[in-house]
Amino acid sequence: MPTRSYAIIEAPSTLGLATDGVERLPEQLLDFGLAERIHARSAARLSVPPRNPVPDPGTGILNSSAIAAWSPRLADIVESVLDAGEFPIVLGGDCTIVLGSMLALRRRGRYGLFFIDGNADFFQPGADPNGEGASMDLALVTGFGPSRLTDIEGLCPLVRPEDAVAFAYRDHEDQAEYGSQPLPKELKAIDLPAVRAMGIEAAAREAVSHLTREDLDGFFIHLDADCLDDAVMPAVDFRVPGGLSWDELGATLRMALASGKAVGLEITIYNPRLDEDGSAGRGLADLLAAALATAAS
Repeated sequence: MPTRSYAIIEAPSTLGLATDGVERLPEQLLDFGLAERIHARSAARLSVPPRNPVPDPGTGILNSSAIAAWSPRLADIVESVLDAGEFPIVLGGDCTIVLGSMLALRRRGRYGLFFIDGNADFFQPGADPNGEGASMDLALVTGFGPSRLTDIEGLCPLVRPEDAVAFAYRDHEDQAEYGSQPLPKELKAIDLPAVRAMGIEAAAREAVSHLTREDLDGFFIHLDADCLDDAVMPAVDFRVPGGLSWDELGATLRMALASGKAVGLEITIYNPRLDEDGSAGRGLADLLAAALATAAS
């Protein structure tokens, strides 16, 4: 019998983007049988407020007021799942959903963040040309940015920089071109070149070791589909050559879940509108089902 019970939260927010499509992520992965394959119950589907195409004047970020108001709603649902002794699986949506997920955990204690993403997502307002919160979510969740989004409920930072790991990002050229602020030295960075140099097992082991320290109550996994190799996951809005293979990502997830300290997972940015034959989404559903089923047995 499974030792870990899963509950799926649908959080189809596009508030952090200027584009559409990722709001269909939950229904697509569910259509591919994700819930049934991991014996997960449906916990909730959150409604999302309408977007404003003009960045908020006070922050320079699209829909920052809406994100700040919506994130506690997501946090409430995540907390209800945790209170039930279940493992929340949050299906986004864009990357700003991490604010709601980590707010739930920040309310409860000190948790880490395993940030598996093809982009470092550490832009500051004014540097990102579109004002998209989805390109600055790691900065916001670790306390770098306007207080409207970093200090939700007066709990800044939602995760301490030293309690986060940025894993497998490869957007170095984009960061340089647009002038992204650097990752703080205390935030553990294992970019894709480092993953390649170390090997996936050693890199994932180092990340998980950092997140299973005694001073942390556990850690949350943020999984952006664009961490995957563009050859197998082209269904993302911002494409960068290279990335992790299915096997590499699967190995990373299995190691994180096997630690016993992972408390939840969110999936973001896969865009079904860009997946004409469904192969990218099926591959993602297969990978998730395999990793989560193994962890639950």
